[in-house]
Amino acid sequence: MFNSLISYWRKWRASRHAGHQLDELLAHADPAAPLAVRNQWLIELAHWVQKRGALVNVARGAGEAARYRPHTRLRYLLQMLERNPAWRLPVARTLRSVVAESDAISLLCDTGMPVRPGFWGALVERIETALIPPPPTRRDLSALCTLMFPDGDAADWIAAMPPDLLADLIALLHEGEDEAGDADWNPFGEDLLVAMHHLVDQIASTGLSQAVRSRLTYPRATESPFYQLGRAMQSLESAGQAFARGAPPSQHFVQQINVFRALIDDCSRAARQVYAHLDENGVSVDIVFQVERTKTRIRRLERLLEAWLTRGERGDRAAAQVQLLADLVRANRASQSVGELARTSFGLLARKVVERSAETGEHYIARNRSEYFTMLKMACGGGLVTVVTVYAKFLIASAHLPTVVEGFLAGANYALCFLFMHFCHFTLATKQPAMTAPAIARKLDDVDTPAGMDAFVGEVIALVRTQAAAIFGNLAVVFPFCLLVQWTVSAALGMNTIPPEKAQATLNSFSILGITPVFAAMTAVLLWFSSLISGWADNWFALHGIGDVLAYNRRLRFVLGRNGAARLAEACRRHIAPVLGNLTLGFMLGLVPAVLTAFALPFEVRHVTLSTGAIATSIGVLGMPVLRDPVLWLAVAGVGSMALLNVGVSFALAFHMALRSRPLRLGDRRQIHRALWRAVLRNPLVLLFPLRPPQAEARPEN
Repeated sequence: MFNSLISYWRKWRASRHAGHQLDELLAHADPAAPLAVRNQWLIELAHWVQKRGALVNVARGAGEAARYRPHTRLRYLLQMLERNPAWRLPVARTLRSVVAESDAISLLCDTGMPVRPGFWGALVERIETALIPPPPTRRDLSALCTLMFPDGDAADWIAAMPPDLLADLIALLHEGEDEAGDADWNPFGEDLLVAMHHLVDQIASTGLSQAVRSRLTYPRATESPFYQLGRAMQSLESAGQAFARGAPPSQHFVQQINVFRALIDDCSRAARQVYAHLDENGVSVDIVFQVERTKTRIRRLERLLEAWLTRGERGDRAAAQVQLLADLVRANRASQSVGELARTSFGLLARKVVERSAETGEHYIARNRSEYFTMLKMACGGGLVTVVTVYAKFLIASAHLPTVVEGFLAGANYALCFLFMHFCHFTLATKQPAMTAPAIARKLDDVDTPAGMDAFVGEVIALVRTQAAAIFGNLAVVFPFCLLVQWTVSAALGMNTIPPEKAQATLNSFSILGITPVFAAMTAVLLWFSSLISGWADNWFALHGIGDVLAYNRRLRFVLGRNGAARLAEACRRHIAPVLGNLTLGFMLGLVPAVLTAFALPFEVRHVTLSTGAIATSIGVLGMPVLRDPVLWLAVAGVGSMALLNVGVSFALAFHMALRSRPLRLGDRRQIHRALWRAVLRNPLVLLFPLRPPQAEARPEN
């Protein structure tokens, strides 16, 4: 029995690339067989065409065999039919019967379209599709294409079909159609019209929904292009009846085409208006999903219209239809890809929080000397508050409380200090990159122009300079003041703030040769995640109009007055995001290490400002001899790595998410890198300090 199971397993593995011989398939073509049998025959034929392995003695196009193996196999198939004329007519009639009896509307309309906005529901659906393929008994060309083209590269070789090979395949498809009496076997033109009607109805339904309509600027629904699109489609079909029968296009038909295309363009512009409204008033994942799906349907409608309007010889129409088929196969594969789903869902999630973070991040970039010195003062204030945070942390640790309790108190310590910084308009250096990255990503939209490239380079340099100022301001205050507190306590009370053993262990734990860089990178992830929470809170507040709810609440107006309610709403709008972000960051810095440690996953917070204060305290406890200890300098190097990783990792994560939030034209990456290096090498000091703009020379008056 065991040997039988092994044998079946080997056969199952071999069946992935196994298949019938071509002569066997061609000899068994039966146009009178049930549809399921004919579909299965066509699936096996498509499998043979895409099968791996070389063929010999086959006529090939110049350089063709090196690119697409299916083209070579199709030529071999045609040669086999020429050598066996008795097979040619049954094969042609079988192919025509499958096309005639199958429904192409689902393939034209629904293939590649997103179904639901939920990630997990769509994930389960795609996994089920991968594990349970559709049966070949359906009259659905979409299911048939899924079974015929399981590989992702099928669309490439279909789109690259050589004209002579395509002409031979068309001739095969029309072989003996007059003799068989099935000249009207191809309903593709009718299916295109039905598919366009279906897409128009779906586009109009979304565009006229309350969620979308309320975000457009049209005073009446009847003025919306979504309302007018359906009537334009009806007029286009009526005007194109003669065109569908082969007559040349009339002037009225051309006018209707132009009207219809203009309305499609208006619908695309309306979708962009919805995005502009969402960016300003808060992003909803569900609405973004609906708009993205509508944009996809608009592009599909344009593609179907182009295929329907294609005229000329039979080969020209077939070439257009083959290109459409390639697009549909590619979209079908993308709709079944779990990776594509993850990328799309991540983009929707990113858009929900990035735009709000970008507005906040604009305030953290110092572009001139005045803003630079303002940031420096804010950073010095943040460093002063961090001194209290450092010693409060030492006090909590000295109590030797249970791990989770200690983590909660440490988180409360961090959160309160961060909130104090916020309301005092101080800043902590490493919190800024995650907020400023979305603002930088906005500048990438225009890097394909010289002015846009200069703006992007200037913004990046200003960001680096701002981070340098913030880190310098934090460290310039936290180090001497922590040292001063230790010396003051030692001189006044004759005791140390922490035991010498704790001070030595602190220096050892910060060594760059240990796990400090890893902990610093993990801390940066927490910094980035807190920016997501902050962006989400700001977006939620704007999306649901909480400010207007508070400002116009009748009971609040009765208690606070009209102006008081408005001030309360404005204060909530300004502070909801930073307050929630600071609370989240503080408790994550305290509780995440405690929870991970409880599960035997050691993790400690490695924050550059907090660690600098801890090192200063340790130096004060251990005295001057520690300056000759290599452990100290390894710890200093570790703090340097914290600065780079805290800032770099959090910025990289936020910047990547900002790029994924919407389609951006990145331009030439090498050109961006060269522009950045040119600006830095021209004057490296711009990374540390804003230079004075060149002043124009005074000219004597004439």
